[in-house]
Amino acid sequence: MGNFTEYLKTKSFRNNIIAAISTVVVLLLTAFFSLRYYTKHGEGLNVPSLKGLKIEEAISKLEALGLRYEIDSVYIMDQPPGIVTDQDPDPETFVKDNRTIYLTINTNQAPNVRFPDVEAKSLREAKSILESYGLKLGDTSYKPDVARDVVLEALFGGQPIKTGESLPKGSRINFILGDGRGSEEVELPNLNGFTIDEARFSLKGAMLTLGTITYEGTITDTANAIVVSQFPLRGDSLVKVKIGTPINLTLANKNQ
Repeated sequence: MGNFTEYLKTKSFRNNIIAAISTVVVLLLTAFFSLRYYTKHGEGLNVPSLKGLKIEEAISKLEALGLRYEIDSVYIMDQPPGIVTDQDPDPETFVKDNRTIYLTINTNQAPNVRFPDVEAKSLREAKSILESYGLKLGDTSYKPDVARDVVLEALFGGQPIKTGESLPKGSRINFILGDGRGSEEVELPNLNGFTIDEARFSLKGAMLTLGTITYEGTITDTANAIVVSQFPLRGDSLVKVKIGTPINLTLANKNQ
């Protein structure tokens, strides 16, 4: 033990200790600066703002900064195609050289979706279903029915659309809804002697609908033709009909 203590006091021991510490320090400094060089510590740049730019402009900016990019697409109906709608990382984020920037652009063609089942759903429920499918509610109109604010029919481009049919995402769908008055009755007008325009006006005022139109003889001018018969016909046994009942008309020339 005494010899070891004496050795610790010798110059040779001190030199060995200093050499060992120096070696460790050199190794640590070498590792630190090597890692710093490898990772380019402190070197980088801020990601530019690319939202709203055309994709060609965005790519040009990224390439000029030495950044890579990947592109994905979505369809947004109210925005022009080819525009950057989102980016990752966000603008002004500090990144290293050669970092990949992920861009989302608006495509110029809407993907198709299957039309959902909205028949007999309430207006609020049907609207929510449309939005979940990426569709939009257009106009609403009403027709006589015992159910109120319930979807009786859905229209796309003026034509009925059924569950499962394919249409572009973002399309506007019009609804025909029940007005809750389908069981009410109204006076049946007598349309004999009316022109077709007068008959239409009268039916609309009575909340009835125009059914089929047939003609007697040769009609040279429908504007001058008059109603010569109707079905159903007002009589002693039939004075009222349900709201929305179609009334069929027969027209003939006035001079017949």
